[in-house]
Amino acid sequence: MALSINEIKSGVTILVNNEVYVVVEAQHVKPGKGSAFVRARLRNMKNNNIQELTFRGVETIEPAYVEERKLQYQYSAGGMFHFMDQETFEEVPIAEERIADKVKFLKDNLEVMGYFFKGDTLSINLPNFIEFTIIHTEPGIKGDTAKSGTKPAEIDTGANVQVPLFIGEGDRIKVDTRTGSYVERVN
Repeated sequence: MALSINEIKSGVTILVNNEVYVVVEAQHVKPGKGSAFVRARLRNMKNNNIQELTFRGVETIEPAYVEERKLQYQYSAGGMFHFMDQETFEEVPIAEERIADKVKFLKDNLEVMGYFFKGDTLSINLPNFIEFTIIHTEPGIKGDTAKSGTKPAEIDTGANVQVPLFIGEGDRIKVDTRTGSYVERVN
């Protein structure tokens, strides 16, 4: 069953040239002369590339039924990351290319959302905020805590995050995984 241009909205998944895209933004345009059309920003679910397309009223858009599954990270080996499906308890190997820059925030037993289309893994989505332990950072200089400055710190997954000067080794912090930025210190 094809979608009409009126059904294109943010969050809808569609097939374009046999690739699965999610609609990020859709603008419905009804000019005074001619037929209506939709200008849409689409994000490729495999490689996160953004593309802008225009759909005319006569075009048929094929929907993509994307399956969401809760997964738990287990381990990595040979460029593959292994997750366990939380419902079936089956092991789900995912290639590093599908995870991209999210690798630096993967912790053992972390629960993530996996997106699948016809049995093929499209991508994973991390929780927005994850707590990490600082394993290495330069000590803060006394008196520098009042001004707003940052320094690099290595977290327990090996990634580097900019943190305020008062954060030290062994401190637990909350990190926004969407931006990779420090949020707050956690007790």
